[in-house]
Amino acid sequence: MSMTPVADQLARVLAATPVLDPHEVPLADAFGRRVADPVHALVPIPLWRNSAMDGYAVRHDDVAHAGTDPVTLRVVEDLPAGSPLDPALAPGECARIMTGAVLPSDADTIVQLEHTDRLDPLADVTATVTILRSPERGAHVREIGDDMGVGALVVDGGTLATGAVLSALSSAGHGTVAVRRAPRVSVIATGSELVAPGGELRRGQIPDSNSLLIAGLVRRAGGEVLAVEQVADEPADLEAALARAAGSDVVILTGGVSAGAYDPVKQVFADSDDVAFASVAMQPGKPQAFGTLPGGALLFGLPGNPVSAWVSFHVFVRPALMQLQGAVAEEVRVPVARARAATDWGTPPGRTQYLPARLALVDGTLTATPVAARGSKSHLVGSLAAANGYAIMPAEVDRVHVGDVVDAVVIGTDQSLTAAKVEA
Repeated sequence: MSMTPVADQLARVLAATPVLDPHEVPLADAFGRRVADPVHALVPIPLWRNSAMDGYAVRHDDVAHAGTDPVTLRVVEDLPAGSPLDPALAPGECARIMTGAVLPSDADTIVQLEHTDRLDPLADVTATVTILRSPERGAHVREIGDDMGVGALVVDGGTLATGAVLSALSSAGHGTVAVRRAPRVSVIATGSELVAPGGELRRGQIPDSNSLLIAGLVRRAGGEVLAVEQVADEPADLEAALARAAGSDVVILTGGVSAGAYDPVKQVFADSDDVAFASVAMQPGKPQAFGTLPGGALLFGLPGNPVSAWVSFHVFVRPALMQLQGAVAEEVRVPVARARAATDWGTPPGRTQYLPARLALVDGTLTATPVAARGSKSHLVGSLAAANGYAIMPAEVDRVHVGDVVDAVVIGTDQSLTAAKVEA
């Protein structure tokens, strides 16, 4: 039987994955969500002509020669940040000013405190100040719109709303923003052999690790986990769990998608026109199911072996979750880096290998080391905790040797690893 190329399976997933509708929320509630549409500045940044230093707002003509002949000016006002005052400055007059305060209309230059005879910013304002150095005209003045003018693009659609993004939106005059909500996800682990974490294990039973694995990956990808269930290998139990998952945007099953006599997923969806089973040309993760449920939820059927489920999530489920949130294309299809193999390992014949790996910078070069001594076998879950990425070997490669250049994907926030330069 022919196998489905990985790219074809992913294309099928993304073609069926919509982008969730946007909704408007206060900026304080937008953190971690994707901005739905491009957002432009409503006000300039900075909004006012203001001081970049604690010091004195002066007319440059008054202090142009202060470096050779110190100049004493009369202080007519004290301007802290937020002051609405705009004092008039006649020749020979100035105003003490703090960082961020609006510049008087008659001033064009700031003399920093260190260049005066009044060095203490906490001291009471005095009647006069002596300027000891000549500043350049316009020194330490932040002009209106220095950063952005009205109408400038602040963030593009698909941008993740970080603290910096929300700060920029607020500074640009926005109090709310349209974002995509988090995809609602239900996780169902199938297998009569599964026991809740920490439970007593009888002969033939194993801990349910997939529920924790997939739920954690969903949260990392920006999804909201609605429910996590474990069901026995009984079609009726799975059907009941699917009914309870109504209201989900995505339902992720683990186990029951291969050719076993007791695989419940195949039994439940054997006659479905909306869920298809595929043998994908990848290792691990060959057996896959994908489709839609009544109501439109996406259904992913992942293999039950934990490493297979982990790989399958990154290759197929994570891109769908990112697309649901309206992420930019570069984030939907994760960036691939180049790494050097730190050791030898074997690869499966005729299938693309996805190898959980430890990626690290060694003397400025990105390296990849398998986290399990036995390679990418699908049951080696204990070593999976050490993986911060995975290496990808094409089907035509039968063995990787130390120093070979391979494709690699970094998982997590340390994208500095992808910046490493690796020469082929």
